[in-house]
Amino acid sequence: MVKHLISVEVENRFGILARIASLFSARGFNIDSLAVGETEDSTISRITMVVPGDDQVIEQVIKQLRKLIDVIKVVDLTGQPTVTRELILVRVNARGKDRDEIMRLAEIFRARIVDVHPESLTLEVTGNEEKIKGLLTLLRPLGVKKLVRTGKVALSREMKS
Repeated sequence: MVKHLISVEVENRFGILARIASLFSARGFNIDSLAVGETEDSTISRITMVVPGDDQVIEQVIKQLRKLIDVIKVVDLTGQPTVTRELILVRVNARGKDRDEIMRLAEIFRARIVDVHPESLTLEVTGNEEKIKGLLTLLRPLGVKKLVRTGKVALSREMKS
């Protein structure tokens, strides 16, 4: 099943996210990732969703989203040139020589150490999905204590004029 990256611009009004979630729930659609925030215009928010489904399911999702009041624009960014990022905070066991290894990995992956404890380090990492997966693959054997991640955010690349 293909995962589609969908960008939705909405009026920044109370309840719009709940209406979108209800739409997905009522139709049995799933959302793998969801990120919401204001745009350059404080009256508009952008919702970025990763939604699994074949082309027919995604076409139906987009049609349903466009029918909602307060939805301005819906774009399936899948297959288009985009810039995507995700943020994670990960707390890792960091005792003895593991501490040096974690600090070395943080440097390689351009992660920031945002909290230091005698027994752990907390890293902040921003990047594309491959970068995040790569770092987590190397950190898991050291002992990931806690992990939190944002949903994927994306912007289409500007076309050359």
